[in-house]
Amino acid sequence: MSVAKVEKVEKVAKDALQDAMSNPIGAVATGTEDPRPIVKTIERHDGLHVELLYDDLRQWLAEAERLGEVRVISGASWQEDIGMAAEIALHSDAAPCLVFDEVPGCAKGHRVLTNFFGGKRKNMTLGFPAHLNKLELSEAFLEHYLKDLKRVPVQEVETGPVFENVLMGDDVDVTKFPTPVWHERDGGRYIGTGSFNITEDPEEHWINLGTYRVMIQDKKTVGFYISPGKHGRIHRDKYQARNEPMPTAIVVGGDPLTFLMACSETPYGVSEYELVGGIRNKPVQVVRGKVTGLPIPANAELVLEGFVDPSKRLLEGPFGEWTGYYASDTRPEPVLDIQAIYHRNNPIMLGCPPLRPPDELARYRAVTRSALLRQNMVKAGVPDVRAVWAHEVGTARMLVGVSITQRYPGHATQAGHVACQCHVGAYAGKYVIVVDEDIDVSNLDELIWAMLTRSDPATSIDIVHNAWSTPLDPRISPEEKAKGNFTNSRAIIDACRPFFWRDKFPPVNAPSPAVMKKAREKFGYLLE
Repeated sequence: MSVAKVEKVEKVAKDALQDAMSNPIGAVATGTEDPRPIVKTIERHDGLHVELLYDDLRQWLAEAERLGEVRVISGASWQEDIGMAAEIALHSDAAPCLVFDEVPGCAKGHRVLTNFFGGKRKNMTLGFPAHLNKLELSEAFLEHYLKDLKRVPVQEVETGPVFENVLMGDDVDVTKFPTPVWHERDGGRYIGTGSFNITEDPEEHWINLGTYRVMIQDKKTVGFYISPGKHGRIHRDKYQARNEPMPTAIVVGGDPLTFLMACSETPYGVSEYELVGGIRNKPVQVVRGKVTGLPIPANAELVLEGFVDPSKRLLEGPFGEWTGYYASDTRPEPVLDIQAIYHRNNPIMLGCPPLRPPDELARYRAVTRSALLRQNMVKAGVPDVRAVWAHEVGTARMLVGVSITQRYPGHATQAGHVACQCHVGAYAGKYVIVVDEDIDVSNLDELIWAMLTRSDPATSIDIVHNAWSTPLDPRISPEEKAKGNFTNSRAIIDACRPFFWRDKFPPVNAPSPAVMKKAREKFGYLLE
């Protein structure tokens, strides 16, 4: 593609950008741009080379293997071994991607892949060079993909690899796949951890992709839990009010980029398919489900398709959740009656079980959510936001660090309140710490040091009441949960140097950036 064409495409996207505070990932283009002349690789933003090297999970796995970050484990049981191995590996960014093959009792070639977001492969997943650290990766994600975000409509195709095997009628059996018991106290096998549900709004007719936990009930039935306020829950509630079955497809083994977008807070009414197409600079190819007609990724590994009966409930749970607790008990939840299963030959299931943080889930959410949160804050009018990091130890929700360059009295307060109540930050948060620009907010030691030395407990903390939380919050009392009161409070901690005497604040006894750079160059070998 010529440089002129690339510039023209980017200008169209930028011209279509709208100033929308309510849009959690910034305004998006209209979707009318012709996606055909756009290429996959573009150099922009200070010459950083951006290249997405995969379109499906198999291509992603091949790239991870080239990086030397894949470990194949043969013979591990779904009953216990896979979950135990995940518990050992998923807490470490340095651990390899794990592929479980030859699972006893399952067809040869049926595999489970987990710990995809770690090491050099997390940068590869988002299309960036391996040398970027986690904060730089988040900033690059914001700069390259979110600031000029556009929508590219899906491309419908007649068929795809997902239809290599079509199971219907008596052939439907979801239990034959190597779905693990991820945690020892789980109420069942959860096939949906690295999955996403496809639903369509019955009134507005837009397609949503959302990640929710999915438990196997029997051969032809799976149950899934969705927190109130999520887009998939809104769709389901609308079908419930109409007393109509909800068409649903569950993708178990989509490509990692689509999975990441399905996990993110995207704008209401906008399909994640179109955002993935905008990021990739080409449309997502979809096939129509043979039962529901929903658009399904043509290259997905494994898909369950059917309907959610508005009157049918089965017991679901318990499940070890992202908070690190069994925060929701066993209770009746809606189920999907599976009418068709589609899968590729030798399908790969993507597993991303939530563990006690920090874990893999926290790592990928931290990168994407930190970028989205910073974008939200800028769109809301907060100036001089230098960096945002949603910390892994809080599963990228419960502890957020924000660094600013203070410009006026109340600037830190403004930043903290917006961070905790804009769309990306509003759900299930707990603490926001606002610091000066000299603090690396992604470094937990630095963030807490700033809080301990620059804040005053009596005067530096604001409390917000009745904020949007979740039934999974372990701190909400059983009595409040029984009433349906899924709200919590937020603490906003001003850990900046006090504005009116910041020039008199004691200087930090650390080297200047220039001296520190020189020290690393001269003595960095001591840490090798």
